[in-house]
Amino acid sequence: MAGIFKAYDVRGVYPTDLNEDLAYSIGLAYQHVLDDSDRACGNTVVVGRDMRASGVSLSAALIDGLTASGLDVLDIGLTTTPMNYFAIGSLGTVGGIQVTASHNPGRYNGLKFSRHGALPVSGDSGIGLMERSIAAGDLPQAAQRGSHSHQDIFEAYGEHVLAHLVRPQDARPLKVAVDAANGMGTIYKPLLERMGIELVPLYFELDGTFPNHEANPLKLENLRDLSELVRSSGADLGVCFDGDADRAAFVDENGEPVGSDLSTALIAGEILEREPGAAIIYDLRSSRAVAEYIREHAGEPVRERVGHSFIKATLRARNSPFGGELAGHYYFRDNFSADCSLMAVIEILNLLWKTGSSMSALAGRVLRYAKSPEVNFVVEDKQGKIDELRAHFHDGEIDMLDGITVQYPDWWFNVRPSNTEPYLRLVLEAANEDALASRLGELQGFLGTPAD
Repeated sequence: MAGIFKAYDVRGVYPTDLNEDLAYSIGLAYQHVLDDSDRACGNTVVVGRDMRASGVSLSAALIDGLTASGLDVLDIGLTTTPMNYFAIGSLGTVGGIQVTASHNPGRYNGLKFSRHGALPVSGDSGIGLMERSIAAGDLPQAAQRGSHSHQDIFEAYGEHVLAHLVRPQDARPLKVAVDAANGMGTIYKPLLERMGIELVPLYFELDGTFPNHEANPLKLENLRDLSELVRSSGADLGVCFDGDADRAAFVDENGEPVGSDLSTALIAGEILEREPGAAIIYDLRSSRAVAEYIREHAGEPVRERVGHSFIKATLRARNSPFGGELAGHYYFRDNFSADCSLMAVIEILNLLWKTGSSMSALAGRVLRYAKSPEVNFVVEDKQGKIDELRAHFHDGEIDMLDGITVQYPDWWFNVRPSNTEPYLRLVLEAANEDALASRLGELQGFLGTPAD
């Protein structure tokens, strides 16, 4: 059990780390995270799973534990994580659990947890509480077992998402290459075809072993096949989903990846036309251009620390219509303040149709600086190294919202600790490529050789 209860989910290798016995115990322990506001929504928990072979037995054991605790289970079967969020929110259940290991290799599996309204379960009051309850054997069973029923939510979800599509009647059908990475994005094919696009599908066969490439669009090497397909097919846009289809990455018509922070800015601009003055939430690893672009479109940029629980909480607190993360998560108020990769695709399509511009031209509006990807460094004394950086770069504008961010007029960097590994993660941005290389070398003098 050690190490698999993480900041935002449970995740480990099947069956050595996570197996059916533990899934059953987690089902029993889930009752501890529900408070009175959750219980006011009834007694039903949504359970879905991704395409991994181990998901069938793990979800069955999880459901056994949930019903043994007295909770009723609505089983939505093979589904994406955003569809799980939609089911929780639209059906008004007490919460939900998705059996998935997201982008991790096929030998992994895991669980993502939500409360009522698709509120995230994370931290000591949620996932840590379940871990402690299991360790203590605090797993009460109910005198009367809960029920287990099934429901197909695909059509309702499709109507919900497609309602946001704004396609002019005389618009040409954009050609869009989509890489489902053999993951759950595969089941979105009928919805993509209903968007009025010419779909060029890639790896649309469900296979939890991920035979073609890792289902993680954040890594550029996993976008190579999509980029080649975009160029060879003459597509206007490329889209890549991750394993559970809660993230999406975009590629322009030249096969060049578009940073998810830049996509966040573009979608924000589209949404701000409908809701001027709104707060837009973005994670602190994003380019400075994101805040600039939001202001230019009459919005209020709100910078937040990395992590879906933080973004979602701030989205709700500020009544924000939209937020985005560098990892490719896009959050919408109209989707219970939860992430929805398909709604992000729709907003990009809306923008392409409305402007008549190419994706590269749109991205060029926000591509203003030279920026590094997030780089990992192995550092055992993470806080000690952060303190060292704070002392050395004392003349910059410093904040400690998430790790350390130091800003200067023509460059900035963020170094933040991993929650689960001996890593410090660096993101750096400068005025141009030469300045970026110089500053990266300077910071490597403190952090050492990159781990990957």
